[in-house]
Amino acid sequence: MQHSSQLELTLPIDAVLDALKQALRERHEVVLEAPPGAGKTTRVPLALLNEPWLVGKKILMLEPRRIAAKNAAHRMASLLNESTGQTVGYRMRLDNKTSRQTRIEVITEGILTRQLQQDPSLDGVGLVIFDEFHERNLDSDLALSLCLKGRELFRDDSHPLKLLIMSATLDSVAIANLLDDAPVVRSEGRTYPVNIRYGQAAKPNERIVERMVATLRQALTDNPDSSILAFLPGQGEIHRTTEALGAWLVERKIRGVHLRPMYGNLTLDEQQQAIAPLTDSSAGERKVVLATNIAETSLTIEGVDVVVDSGLVREARFDPGTGMTGLHTTRISRASSTQRAGRAGRLAPGVCYRLWTESQQEQLAAHNTPEILRADLAPLALQLLQWGVDDPTELHWLDVPPSGLWQQALDLLETLGAIQRKGKATVLTAHGQVMCNLPVHPRLAHLLICGAQAGHLNAAANLASLLSERNPFSQDNPDISQALEILAGKAKCPPQQQGWLQRTRQLANQFKETPPNLPLSGEGQEFGVRSSSSPDKGRPGGVSSSINGYLLACAYPDRIARRRHSGGYQLANGRSADLPDKHALGNQAWLAIAEVSNMAGKSSDTIRSAAALDDKLFASALADQVRTQTVVEWDNKAGRFIAEAQQKIGALVLQRKALQAVPSEAKSAALIGFIRKQGLDVLPWQTEQEQWCARVNLLRSVDPEQLWPDVSRANLLATLEDWLAPYLEGVNVLADFKKLDLTSILSNLLPWERQQRLEQLAPKRLDVPSGHDIAIDYSQAPPVLAVKLQEMFGCQQTPTIANGRVALLVHLLSPAGRPLQITQDLAGFWRTSYHEVKKDMKGRYPKHPWPDDPLQAMATRKVKRLL
Repeated sequence: MQHSSQLELTLPIDAVLDALKQALRERHEVVLEAPPGAGKTTRVPLALLNEPWLVGKKILMLEPRRIAAKNAAHRMASLLNESTGQTVGYRMRLDNKTSRQTRIEVITEGILTRQLQQDPSLDGVGLVIFDEFHERNLDSDLALSLCLKGRELFRDDSHPLKLLIMSATLDSVAIANLLDDAPVVRSEGRTYPVNIRYGQAAKPNERIVERMVATLRQALTDNPDSSILAFLPGQGEIHRTTEALGAWLVERKIRGVHLRPMYGNLTLDEQQQAIAPLTDSSAGERKVVLATNIAETSLTIEGVDVVVDSGLVREARFDPGTGMTGLHTTRISRASSTQRAGRAGRLAPGVCYRLWTESQQEQLAAHNTPEILRADLAPLALQLLQWGVDDPTELHWLDVPPSGLWQQALDLLETLGAIQRKGKATVLTAHGQVMCNLPVHPRLAHLLICGAQAGHLNAAANLASLLSERNPFSQDNPDISQALEILAGKAKCPPQQQGWLQRTRQLANQFKETPPNLPLSGEGQEFGVRSSSSPDKGRPGGVSSSINGYLLACAYPDRIARRRHSGGYQLANGRSADLPDKHALGNQAWLAIAEVSNMAGKSSDTIRSAAALDDKLFASALADQVRTQTVVEWDNKAGRFIAEAQQKIGALVLQRKALQAVPSEAKSAALIGFIRKQGLDVLPWQTEQEQWCARVNLLRSVDPEQLWPDVSRANLLATLEDWLAPYLEGVNVLADFKKLDLTSILSNLLPWERQQRLEQLAPKRLDVPSGHDIAIDYSQAPPVLAVKLQEMFGCQQTPTIANGRVALLVHLLSPAGRPLQITQDLAGFWRTSYHEVKKDMKGRYPKHPWPDDPLQAMATRKVKRLL
């Protein structure tokens, strides 16, 4: 094997290659930590290729991004003076450059997962390298867990599968612990100094594109000989920045600045233009690469020594509450900001402009949130179930999949018919087995199968390929048929989307060439075709509004939507959504929705991609989506109890039929559920009932041996079935609750003898010396007797209840009813404080008696002249 002279150039990683080789000879798992630009991606696989333990075996190296995988393979092949596909090749979706002699395969992560499904032992592979593992993609975490499990089941020390985890920034301690205290090899790298220039805090309503354009103008002016790499959150911001900056360059008559967009939705050739060096940089030519985080690691972009960082990233986040994945623009982590700034110092000293303040930098999270903690886990669940794993804790993970997201993934797979739950076990159905063989999200796999069964494989393939990629027309037109017409050649494609068209057609052709291997059912006969060998007969281009709506409804049953009378749509998942700008799709009674977006502060989502749906399909092809449910519940909107049989799709009610007979238990459960949600105040709760409960609870506390019931609010609410349910038969509307005899209902909690004892031990009222009976307030502790002072003349001891065990708190009132003294020591009051009170009150209330000896005076309510 002849190595190019290029291989002799020294790179920082070379200093640790011997240590790495030694570590891999001694252990089957090693962690390599090396900063950007160290050369690990291209140097390490070539250095290990001739190790004795790799004789006759392959190296698989995972790269998270297609462009990085392709470039790494090309670079390594050139270092060997070979063409790609010989010793070094690559494999990714829609592109494969490998041969029988290939020993280093650079692959994207989904490819490795599929290889592990076909051959869990990875026979013929000696080493799997996980490059850029710090990105913590869902596929990389899954692939590592499957490698560990497959190795445990099928390999031993005589036939090892070695694992090498490589990253620039990594929690190396955590990953080493996962790999049984794997050794960590570190390369210091070679990073040139980067001058960090912080910006100002954003002004109110200032858009990121405006700030980016202003900073790029400054960077171009301050660095007249430099090429620039700008990080923006997404494709839309890249397009707007390119347009605004291009206009400024034309206006200023600045020549020689080439604007190069770089994002995942471009073709590999278009991405390559951003990476490749300019043909004549010596003539003052330079470039501005406008990129997403696709350019954060792995790739060296020639000529760049200036970075302008927006500090933002757009990432997919799964919302368990809605069951939908949405793109969210968030702040990057400190680790990402370091990676981005380092791009300016790969080849020479550089500058990094940050569009945020230094204090904001300190507030950034240390690392990115791993995708496994925030993603839709349906694809992962399907892959694990194919392995026979129905509990993810059976595998080894750096972060275990959250149980809530896992259960939600199983719920979706069950809805799609991919799994059956048998007791505690979950197994794949035959339908699920076919879904596993299709390299797409389970929703789209189900769509392809349903399309094949209905005889519309072409339409299904086009739709699945469109949904696999980002629809570039969805921002302007939510009707998915526009993109499908372009894909089918029925409408003209804009020049700037030719790359998308080529890639999407290629993927659609792949789906058509490898149709789902499933026997056709009679389902879908209403579409007029039964044989997938002649799909979409009589339908030019395979585009049909009815079939598109049907297929979307198959893939996204939770997003079947019905138009509301008040406008907008209600989705089967319970969410509401509106079409942008009163689009013509809004005339449709039913939609099948593929994509929605949501904005912070908005109560409803925005429909981005949808098709009209024929509701006649609910009685035929989509009949399996319709559930008949007996609903016995309280309707809050109507303010009444309802009992009916409903035909539903998710939260959408198609038909209602009132039930003639309702089991009392079901009605009682519905009403009790309503009371629990609303609280006990739904009942005719008055002071009388409050006092009764307080009296019983007082005796419960002072007389526990008598087993008085707990009638606290919390316990009454918890035990509604026991004490209230028998009395709810006549409740049908909200007003009926107020007709309940709550006093009698509560009293029935006590047998007759106990009711009599309650009156004796905790009476409602107490006779006082004046001859009147005064109500006792049991809502306070101790209970309160509020009585005019003159009515207590002659009473030497504080009144008590509960056979003397509870002394009342006596509020002695003025003739006007205002408290003069609060005491539980009435005798002490007469001896001491009374004389001060008499002195103050005698002049204020001269008509009322204020005797010198209150214990010998007659208790009275009357004024002196009436005595």
